[in-house]
Amino acid sequence: MKLKSKEEVFRSVCRICHGGCGALLFVRDGRLMRVKPDPDSPFSLGRMCIKGLATPEIMYHPSRLLTPLKRVGARGSNRWEEITWERALSEIAGKLDRIRGESGPESIALGQGTGRHHFMHVIRFANSLGTPNWYEPGLANCLLPRITVSQLTYGGFVVADYYGKVAPKTILFWGHNPIVSGPDGELSFPVRRALKWGSFGIAIDPRRSETARQCRIWLPIRPGTDAALALAMIHVITHEGIYDKDFVEKWTVGFNRLKAHVALYTPTWAEGITWVPAEMIVAAARRYALEKPSVLEWGVAIEHNTNSLQTVRAISLLRGLTGNIDIPGGDILGMNIVRPYPVMRDQLPKGMAEKRIGAGQFKLLGGFRSLIPSAHVPGLFKAMRTGDPYRIRALLVFGGNPMVTVANSREVYESLQKLDLLVVTDLFMTPTAGLADYVLPAAFWPEINQIIELPFVAENAVFAQQKVVQTGLCRQDEEIMIDLARRLDLPGSDQSLRDIIDFRLEPLGLTFEDLRNKIYSYPRHEYRKFEKNGFRTPSKKVELYSRFLERQGYDPLPAYQEPPESPVSQPDLYREFPYVLTTGSRRIEFFHSEHRQIQSLRKRRPDPTAEMHPATASLHGVADGDWVTVSSPRGQIQMRAAVTEDIRTGVINIDHGWWFPERGGPDFGVWASNANLLTSNAPPYDPAFGSYQLRGLLCNVEKTSGDL
Repeated sequence: MKLKSKEEVFRSVCRICHGGCGALLFVRDGRLMRVKPDPDSPFSLGRMCIKGLATPEIMYHPSRLLTPLKRVGARGSNRWEEITWERALSEIAGKLDRIRGESGPESIALGQGTGRHHFMHVIRFANSLGTPNWYEPGLANCLLPRITVSQLTYGGFVVADYYGKVAPKTILFWGHNPIVSGPDGELSFPVRRALKWGSFGIAIDPRRSETARQCRIWLPIRPGTDAALALAMIHVITHEGIYDKDFVEKWTVGFNRLKAHVALYTPTWAEGITWVPAEMIVAAARRYALEKPSVLEWGVAIEHNTNSLQTVRAISLLRGLTGNIDIPGGDILGMNIVRPYPVMRDQLPKGMAEKRIGAGQFKLLGGFRSLIPSAHVPGLFKAMRTGDPYRIRALLVFGGNPMVTVANSREVYESLQKLDLLVVTDLFMTPTAGLADYVLPAAFWPEINQIIELPFVAENAVFAQQKVVQTGLCRQDEEIMIDLARRLDLPGSDQSLRDIIDFRLEPLGLTFEDLRNKIYSYPRHEYRKFEKNGFRTPSKKVELYSRFLERQGYDPLPAYQEPPESPVSQPDLYREFPYVLTTGSRRIEFFHSEHRQIQSLRKRRPDPTAEMHPATASLHGVADGDWVTVSSPRGQIQMRAAVTEDIRTGVINIDHGWWFPERGGPDFGVWASNANLLTSNAPPYDPAFGSYQLRGLLCNVEKTSGDL
């Protein structure tokens, strides 16, 4: 009789999404049997979402990529041959070497998905390769404005303090739904606990989201008008004298200029723009300012507009005015406990930074002042299509799916078709991978060695993510890049991934092996760090008035700007498309464009949905569950109607990230329900970051006969 082998248990951190939930992995005979939440995690508190629990199903799905593939038919024909890693990497390295020799390294671009374990290594690989052109599809529209503004205003990134002895009295959720999205260690479980234990929630969102439903005040804002609302709240706080006078006097600069600047930005003025009643704006401002400590949880929605810099600036100033910075139960500055990832920025050849697409126009995205210099995505794809300002000939994508996740999908398709070389590394065949020359099988999170800093950017804790199993010939993205770097004899290619990780952990006196054994290091947080050395800004104070922005040619005080496509700015178009479109809401079953092929997740949410108010639905004879066509000036898609009171009238919210793996190649149904067929990547752009309008666009809806 064969004895049953013993099951081993390993601790790690789930990174299916941005989260960071502590995980227990149960392994038998080299196979992952199940995943459970780690009860000792200080961030996820012994909880885990359904995606994490589905890890074995994802890992061993029959469609999982297990070996390198090379295209043998025409691009997009979905015809492949299996090849070895040696052949794949040698051929890719040879083609990259030839292209950079003929056209310069700037003709090679690197792309990636959002917030993955390999995020910083893509930047390192780009710098060592000598190209300034790497991108993450949402960087100008996701997080970089918040990181940059935080650095300029307070000298560091801030996150909500749910983990100390003092709980927030008030939580202001601004365009943020953490109960579903759980971003970067700011997980849904501590948020749920805080609200359950009595924190007063205020939600600013056109939808009554899962988080908003647990709040006591909901401000159903018109998408794209967040700056007006923030300016009105600043007006209330400054003109009613309910700001933190001691903090403002001692630790801020520019208060009088700011107060004078917002004199006309009254709640009544904001009501006409935002569609939020003035009395609700006043109530929210008073509650946030007076019932302290308060935290301000801001989300990606505030960056999805052409006034991204000043929208984020206006919201950020609320923290400084109320003194809710680095205090127990408030928004705390990061401890930055590990060394930054060695991205080898100094290895970028002289003069190459100036060639970065968008660098001259968008200084805080691609210029030398940028914290994470990257290419402007619309300009990069235009260079693939047209050769302006020069031709991008090759694109390497690590864990990204731009056919679904980049605005204006038809232009993305045209751009990818023009490339001499497209390489995609992913877990599954996707609409983007289907157009590639080489498709490389990526490792999944239980197959990865890396450290994860949580919360991201703030770095108050560091966790070990450890490899415990191996599936097929799948490889970790960082290892693929290191192998390519060695074949190309690039700077830094003599360093292993373990060398890099150990270098980063050195300030803690730890190696990766040490951290694997203890899983996380979470030093006690130090509050009010600014009282020792001031804030890490030029003035050593919170900069309500930014001289840095003034020197760069940007407004030092925030102002409102109407979105370029809106009921106000284009009234004629509004008559044809009489609803305001918002996109990008998260769903617990999926992460952006991932997991549509996972049965346990897909059966919970089988179809893409368009949320609309009953008043809207009745005008078009639409009932809950009907198929509808949602159209914009750029195209149309089909969605299943979700008729709900939990959205403001006049607004349509659509799911993003949809494609249909079950339809097979070559396009996997990418043209049916893809939200980015409706979005725009056209100018005008935010002058600092190049952000473009992804929310607040105009649309129409009509009932469609039959299924999708």
